Amino acid sequence: MANTREIRRRIKSIKNTAQITRAMQMVAASKMRRAQQLAINGRPFFSQLAEMLQSLRGKVDLTANALLRPQEEPVGRDLVFLVSTDKGLCGGLNTNLFREIVKQDAEKNRYVSLGRKGAQFLTRTKRDLFAQFELHDSPSYLDSKRISRFAIDQFTDGAVDRVMVAHSTFVNTLTQRPVVQQLLPIDPEQLHILTQDEEDEAAEAGGGEENQFGYIFEPSPAQVLDELLPFYVHYSFYSMLLDSRACEHSARMVAMKAATDNAKELVKDLTLEYNKVRQAAITTELLEITTAQAAISG
Repeated sequence: MANTREIRRRIKSIKNTAQITRAMQMVAASKMRRAQQLAINGRPFFSQLAEMLQSLRGKVDLTANALLRPQEEPVGRDLVFLVSTDKGLCGGLNTNLFREIVKQDAEKNRYVSLGRKGAQFLTRTKRDLFAQFELHDSPSYLDSKRISRFAIDQFTDGAVDRVMVAHSTFVNTLTQRPVVQQLLPIDPEQLHILTQDEEDEAAEAGGGEENQFGYIFEPSPAQVLDELLPFYVHYSFYSMLLDSRACEHSARMVAMKAATDNAKELVKDLTLEYNKVRQAAITTELLEITTAQAAISG
């Protein structure tokens, strides 16, 4: 059994660790709220963008835009953006995300890492690490646009068939779900853009209203769509980054809270053990004193 000095040393060490994990928990909670607020602040812009895209229903040829059209000559290769964290101590967030990457065909995909943990994983598993980008805790739209522009260039140049983004999506503070979403080519259903036949059916069902939003497109709906779709790609990618950062800070907050709670429980157990050892030592000393006194008296 450990002596009282060793137990006191362990209690002091664990209390110091608990102070650190408590501070990290508070910092992560603050960053999580900031990341969520950034995502909320961008919703009005996204709603307005979606409204404008919906107003183009039945007025454009979806096969004419390169961002909506699959590659005419497939190359058999996808570009996958892996959005991970730079630091650890965030529970199983990265591990769960890496499991989704393991399910994919390593020979078919080309990977771009956003986060040091993802780059280390791709290097360790000997996958094709095509590029690597660094991100701040609160990535700006300009930083995100630089990366999404790279994705658009790779797709429009015909270097890849699809552009995918593997990231963690925020469900709630305790739950983060790993997902792999297709960024390019854009799925028309995500934009709520209907074909001409679907537009005719909607017009018959809705009384024939052609443009419920009242937009007039100049110089043409096709040119307006060509300008809007890159904004849609840029902001979709930016939203994924913000979602990933919210997941990271949330997972770290939960992990640090669990570590702090475990440290408190461990200190409680060690304190009980310390009291037992101390009581046993006192009892032993009393027995020795009593035995010595009895021997002297006898």
